[in-house]
Amino acid sequence: MTSHIVCPHCHATNRIPSDRLEDAPKCGQCKDLLFVAKPTDLNDSVFNKHINNNDIPVVVDFWASWCGPCKMMAPEFQKAAEQLEPKVRLAKVNTETNQQTAGQFGIRSIPAMIMFKNGKQVAQQAGAMSATQISDWILSNL
Repeated sequence: MTSHIVCPHCHATNRIPSDRLEDAPKCGQCKDLLFVAKPTDLNDSVFNKHINNNDIPVVVDFWASWCGPCKMMAPEFQKAAEQLEPKVRLAKVNTETNQQTAGQFGIRSIPAMIMFKNGKQVAQQAGAMSATQISDWILSNL
């Protein structure tokens, strides 16, 4: 069985044997690692590709640079990415510079996380959380 994984660098979709996701797979196009143990920055132009083309769940943190709780949660979200990849892709969307995507999901309060599976929103959580809380929330929604 293969999994489709979108490269966090060049955004190409890769087919990887599902049992090889933990073996540091590289992108067939840009040759960078597909999993880098940190959140992937998404913008309006590549957001849907990552949400719709990844076979693993994608959890998106909607944030803004002026938001104090967002700044406090950023290192915690990073720790969660280190713990959860390659089972889950963690990503970030800056709501200031990507208002189309934030508006599409009705983001009113930040930080806000949304989990997507197979292109569909399956869970949403608002408010800053610790790495443990983030991981627990994600795992409870898998």
